[in-house]
Amino acid sequence: MMTQIETTVHYDNGFGDEEDYMIQEDEWDRDMLLDPAWEKQQRKTFTAWCNSHLRKAETQIENIEDDFRNGLKLMLLLEIISGERLPKPDRGKMRFHKIANVNKALDFITSKGVKLVSIGAEETSAKEGLLLWCQRKTAPYRNVNVQNFHISWKDGLAFCALIHRHRPDLIDYAKLNKDDPMGNLNLAFEIAEKHLDIPKMLDAEDIINTPKPDERAIMTYVSCFYHAFAGAEQAETAANRICKVLDVNQENEKLMEEYERLASELLEWIRRTTPWLENRAAEKTMVEMQRKLEDFRDYRRMHKPPKVQEKCQLEISFNTLQTKLRISNRPAFMPSEGKMVSDIASAWQGLEGAEKGYEEWLLTEIRRLERLDHLAEKFCQKATTHETWASGKELILSQKDYETATLTEVRALLRKHEAFESDLAAHQDRVEQIAAIAQELNELDYHGVASVNKRCQSICDLWDQLGTLTQKRREALERTEKLLETIDQLFLEFAKRSAPFNNWMEGAMEDLQDMFIVHTIDEVQSLISAHEQFKATLPEADGERQAILGIHNEVQKISQSYGIKANLLNLYSTITTEELLAKWDKVKKLVPQREGSLQEELARQHTNERLRRLFATQANLIGPWIQTRMEEIGHCSLGVGGTLEDQMTQLKQFEHIIVTYKPNIDKLEGDHQHIQESLVFDNKHTNYTMEHIRVGWELLLTTIARTINEIETQILTRDAKGISQEQMHEFRSSFNHFDRKKHGAMDTDDFRACLISMGYDLGEVEFARIMMLVDPSATGMVSFQSFIDFMTRETADTDTAEQVVASFRILAADKPYILVEELRRELPPDQAEYCILRMPRYSGPGGSAGALDYTAFSTALYGESDL
Repeated sequence: MMTQIETTVHYDNGFGDEEDYMIQEDEWDRDMLLDPAWEKQQRKTFTAWCNSHLRKAETQIENIEDDFRNGLKLMLLLEIISGERLPKPDRGKMRFHKIANVNKALDFITSKGVKLVSIGAEETSAKEGLLLWCQRKTAPYRNVNVQNFHISWKDGLAFCALIHRHRPDLIDYAKLNKDDPMGNLNLAFEIAEKHLDIPKMLDAEDIINTPKPDERAIMTYVSCFYHAFAGAEQAETAANRICKVLDVNQENEKLMEEYERLASELLEWIRRTTPWLENRAAEKTMVEMQRKLEDFRDYRRMHKPPKVQEKCQLEISFNTLQTKLRISNRPAFMPSEGKMVSDIASAWQGLEGAEKGYEEWLLTEIRRLERLDHLAEKFCQKATTHETWASGKELILSQKDYETATLTEVRALLRKHEAFESDLAAHQDRVEQIAAIAQELNELDYHGVASVNKRCQSICDLWDQLGTLTQKRREALERTEKLLETIDQLFLEFAKRSAPFNNWMEGAMEDLQDMFIVHTIDEVQSLISAHEQFKATLPEADGERQAILGIHNEVQKISQSYGIKANLLNLYSTITTEELLAKWDKVKKLVPQREGSLQEELARQHTNERLRRLFATQANLIGPWIQTRMEEIGHCSLGVGGTLEDQMTQLKQFEHIIVTYKPNIDKLEGDHQHIQESLVFDNKHTNYTMEHIRVGWELLLTTIARTINEIETQILTRDAKGISQEQMHEFRSSFNHFDRKKHGAMDTDDFRACLISMGYDLGEVEFARIMMLVDPSATGMVSFQSFIDFMTRETADTDTAEQVVASFRILAADKPYILVEELRRELPPDQAEYCILRMPRYSGPGGSAGALDYTAFSTALYGESDL
């Protein structure tokens, strides 16, 4: 339907001036009164008009004078028009009965303030109003110039324009011809009768062949168009209002369903993930723990960030939905139990609580397992060395060779045993070290502790047995010693000097082959320094070697002098010169090997230091960059210098800058991964950890998204409530001025001062009422969104449940209920079915079958009933 024109349009009447036109009017009126056809036209028009109402009672009239003579049909006509009951008519056929009925009809007309004589101001006003309505409706149409109710209608285009304006589907106005008045008039009359239920009151020939068509006849006929279309427009207006309300409701329901779905999915993910993060069951091996660390790294980099965005978007969607509900006077959305934003925040807090110590626990466990592996390897090395030394000693100690030996041989056996005891005492410390390592492996819950304990127990048992056998053999040799007096002091000196030197070399070889684990350059430098100190003792040791070798050479000389065989020296010592020389050569080879290992470790630590510096350089740039962006966003959100659209544009630019900065975060993640893979756990060059950067980055993404949503909400509120940009600036300026602590909220006293500055006359009762609106949770703080909601409620108009009820009442023809077929006739199909599905049955008086209660339905839309 074309938009209604609301301005009065004045047209040229076709005459030179107003005086000429008035003269022509008088001539037409005189001719019309003298023309018998005029009275005929009057009768025909009035008869058709009466029949258009009487047919509702399934009757009609043929002749006005005859059919209205007894007053019965006249009274019936008045009842149909007014919708009221007249006094009971007289049914007699006498003349006074007929006069009585006519008088009852005339009395009823008089009681309604209708004057039956002359043309008063009321009738003139109604005529002007109807003429103005016609002018407005036909103003856009070519060749139509409505100035009166006679000649302006002769070509039929004005009738066709009225029909096309309200029902363009019935007439193709572009095809009409001004030079075909007969066709235009007949077309309009036929369509009006067939489709608009307006009876044919006029004849095209009468209108065309009369210089001035009958004004009252045309007014009567045009008034039928007015009543037909006025009711349709009112119904259409009511239907449009209802459609608008239902559109809002359906959109809100979709948003609610989407929120419920996203909340369920996010809570389910949190429910599945939290137990995994809470699980502190350590694995038995380094490989398995490294796999756990990799899984956690994937979680932080790939799985959690999308969920952070989902949580943020869920909060934004919830806030947007609540804003839309507030500005459309709908009740606030209450999600299903357990799916409130606070419930999601609580579950998220539990997730982050479980996550907080998980990575630290993983790294601690990896360090523990690394130490366990080192201790286990050290245990195996020392145990193997000791077991090699102890191999065969039990058999030697169990021999009774002293029983058949000579005195010299016995004495030699005794000295040899003393040397063994010295050697045994030297190994006491090593056995204790093995036991201590085994004990530490037990305390650290080493996965191979059973085999360690078994091996350690075997070593200890053998050690105890060797001690017992040593004591028994010594006692036996000492008993024999009294019988043996000759002893070779030279051999004894060799044994005494060779044994400590041998022990020194074994200790040196063990230290040179000892495993080491360090984490810093200083620790490596400490080991290198200790190695250099060891190298400084080598000349002294070499001197001892030469002294022992001198004793060996002296023994050889004496043996040759006295004919003693060289192999007899084995009786006085468990160590041969060849063994000492072989061990010395091994020590000399191990020294450069140890030095090379330490240099390799020093190079590795320098590499780790470069990794630390590389990470620190980037982190020291990214951390302040994130802080700067946060400050810029905060400054933009508080700005009042430009429009909300300007703020939105700036925030979108910030968002683009942040998104394009993401590769820097990813690169830092890669460097952090290299550091962890190199088992570097400290960095003195920066105060930023990867976790600091991650938290700051996630907070930055959340803040920009929430700030954009706040501005969008303000724009939505402004547009929906009709708030001007100047008003929004005034609200923001006032809020910023009284947000003295710059926390994004005003306390109670600042809020009161803000209202007073804006012209509110506040008593205690009124202020308490306002605080209940802006701070329903009684936190003592008023956020900007709550402030904006309050100010928009104070300054803007909104639709109400009463307005929707009134619209439904129009569609229901003033009935207190509405029928299914009426909804389907007046509303679009999807919205009609929406109402039918949700509207309760009408249970009030006078309802028919299938009647629906539109009042209860409308109040439910605004949260004013329990439906």
